[in-house]
Amino acid sequence: MRSSDKARPADGPARGSRTQRLAVAALLATLALIFSYLETLIPLPVGIPGVKPGIANLVIVIALYYLDFRYALSINVIRILVSGLLFSGAFGIIYSMAGALLSICVMWLLKRTGLFSMAGVSMAGGVAHNVGQLLVASLLVSDIRMFTYLPVLMISGIVSGIIVGILAFYAGKALPLKPNVKI
Repeated sequence: MRSSDKARPADGPARGSRTQRLAVAALLATLALIFSYLETLIPLPVGIPGVKPGIANLVIVIALYYLDFRYALSINVIRILVSGLLFSGAFGIIYSMAGALLSICVMWLLKRTGLFSMAGVSMAGGVAHNVGQLLVASLLVSDIRMFTYLPVLMISGIVSGIIVGILAFYAGKALPLKPNVKI
């Protein structure tokens, strides 16, 4: 066994062996892709493009708390690229990537403060994701009026973010890793 595969001390920043974290990350990436597919099957009668329940973000929040930022970012990028190639195409990748990058950065920064619960961090991520997508949409169509969708997208980001955060909290307890959280 290589020294990098040995478990780190319990007080270390990342819990579990490198091999264990990599295996969990691979499973989470697969699960995120499955959730992305399931989201394409759920019709939402909202009438505004881009409003989705954000089920795949459940996996990203879990990865952020139970692995670390690098794993969460990698899982998110892999999920977006593969699901974009399979389900939504180039523009879907562009919109999703913009929202995801802004969302993961906001969630990581808020998590680092230690001031917010997992649901609060997830809620901010949901709103940031929608803002990131609106920024790209307004740039692509060269029309700032795209932000007229912002109130509805903020509400959907808040609601889905809170639900995803609560689900991530309970689902994360089943993982073989300890949360990477300041106490």
